[in-house]
Order: sequence, then C-alpha cells, then structure tokens
Amino acid sequence: MGIINLPELIESLSENKRALFNRIFDVSINTGKFILPDTMRKWAEQKFGKCEEQVIVRVTNKVTYEGTLFNELRSKRPIDVKAADELEKIIKETEGGPFCNPETQTPSDVFGRIRGKYCITASNIAKYDYLHAVLIFKDHNPFVYEEEKITDYIETAMKWIEKAYKYDKKAIYPFFMWNCLWRAAASIVHGHAQVLVADKPYSRAEFVRNAAEKYQSEYGTDYFDDLYTVHESLGLGFRAGDVRIVSNLTPIKEKEIIMLSEGVKELPYCVSRTLKCYYRLGVRSFTFAMFMPPIVEIKGWEKFPYITRIVDRGDPMSRTTDIGAMELYAGHSVVSSDPFRIIEELRSEFDN
Repeated sequence: MGIINLPELIESLSENKRALFNRIFDVSINTGKFILPDTMRKWAEQKFGKCEEQVIVRVTNKVTYEGTLFNELRSKRPIDVKAADELEKIIKETEGGPFCNPETQTPSDVFGRIRGKYCITASNIAKYDYLHAVLIFKDHNPFVYEEEKITDYIETAMKWIEKAYKYDKKAIYPFFMWNCLWRAAASIVHGHAQVLVADKPYSRAEFVRNAAEKYQSEYGTDYFDDLYTVHESLGLGFRAGDVRIVSNLTPIKEKEIIMLSEGVKELPYCVSRTLKCYYRLGVRSFTFAMFMPPIVEIKGWEKFPYITRIVDRGDPMSRTTDIGAMELYAGHSVVSSDPFRIIEELRSEFDN
C-alpha cells in the first residue's frame, strides 16, 4: 500500500474513523496527461518509464491548511540515495573554525554559557531575535544521531531557556531548531543547533494553537489526539513510550516525521532512531524543529504539546533547492517520498 491507495484505505476505515479523517483532511486524485514527441520518447521512458499519464494525489489538512502534492511517478523512485563521498571531504576541510574553539571564538550571553557534556552555548552573533543562542556540538560533523548526545543537546537547551527566562521574565515562548548543513540553511558546517525564547509566540506555533483551539470548540475533541488517531488508523503512526510518532500525510518536504509528546524526556530516543533511519536512507541534511508550550501557564495553551518535526532537506551536493514557489507561496508542497514507505523504514529502525 502507498499514497496512491489512500482513497481505498480511507474506505476501509470504520465509519467513525473515516468521519474523523474527513474532518481533518481532504483528498483528491487527478491524472495529468501530455503527449511526447517521438524525438524525446526514448529519453523520457529511460528516465521516467511510462509517463504520459501521471496520477497526482493532493492531500490538504483542513485544520492547519498544510497541503502536499504527491506524484505517483515520483513516489516510485528509490527511497534511499547514495551519499556523496565529496561531502565528507568538505566537512573535514572545515575543521578548525570558530565553533571548534567556542570559548575563545564565540560570544557568550550576558548571563553566561551553559556547558553540557557534548555541547556548549554561545550567543548568536547575528541574532534572529533578542534572546537567541547557538548550541555548539563537540562533534564537528553536524549529523549526530547518538541518543546520549541528543539527550545532552536538549537538556542543555532547556537549561539555557530557564536561564534566559530568569534574565527576562517576559521571555516565555521557547523554540528549538537544528539545521544540519548548508542545504538546511546552516551557515557553518560544524555541528550546532539553536534555541530561542521570546516575549511573544512565533507565528506558526500560534497559528497551530489557534487552529487546535477552534477545532476543540467546534468538535469537542483534542485536535492533536485526533490527528494521531487518523494517522495510526491508516498505519502511519505508532507510539514509542509516551511519544506519538507519525509519518505526516501533509509533509512540508521529503520524509517528514512528526512527534507529539507531553515533555522531552523520551524524545532523544525517538529522535535518535529517526536520524539513524534517515542516515541509513542516505539523508545527510535535515531540519529539526521543536515547538514547546510556554514556560509559564498561559490561557489557551493548556493542551499544547511538544511538537517535534524532522524533515529531509535533500542532497547537500545538489545545485537545486528543495523549495520553490509552490512551498513558499502556493502552500502545497511537492513531495516525492511516500509517507507509507517512510513509516515502514522507521518502524524497522525502532524494532531493531
């Protein structure tokens, strides 16, 4: 089964589960057609196979207005890719930069640094927002998947958030991110993540919270619970301890995984397994983002979970970007990877 079979999978659900799916998602399938001139038929069929008719699956989340377009032709491509040997050479050649010597070559926050076992904080020299730190890894290679190290990164980030809040009691809305390599917008190769805390929620977190609040008001159930239930009923979700993991039906880009949790204690294990799976599939660049509830109790945020999203950013050696006008402005991402194939790979990683 794959994304192309989504309509029949929906039909196979119980009446209640099907109604729940249709409450959150809209699905349509259409066929794109064209005529190949004889002069390019051989080339086209060698590259794409029979391609004059292409099935397009469009999935839209009606709650958050996230949408994805899946092309059956694209989804049949191999899920794993070969990582370029040249990449390792480039990473090695960048050793010795400022992040290799963070104590002397990076600024500290006015309230000091937080030192973990595998990382140290620095104040971002070109800040996104007024409280913005860089979490510099001891590992130079930015693709780290060991659970112990990821635990330390997250714990160190949480300590920094606490210290930033003590410095400014208005700063109550935290956000954690990890852009791995330039393909994911990292300006420095050396392994690092970033953490911010602000006096107002970031727009995407506020939009999702507001959408979930409206959903609760209209249907009397929790949006995040229902989102997981829909994915799980289709075979696209499973639990690892208290963490709910889904292969997103409306991924922002390739191989996106979403994790829903009530805290961060069990997240490192799940993140570690996910990144190991990515690495095995040839992924070398990714974006990791974690939305969190406010540090203090705020009306309307009581049911907001920790939302972790991880997405493959494509081949770092490619000269083409992974996002364009469809993603930036149309609001529907064009995605090649099939969520059903991704969840199979991820399950096998967790089962090992």
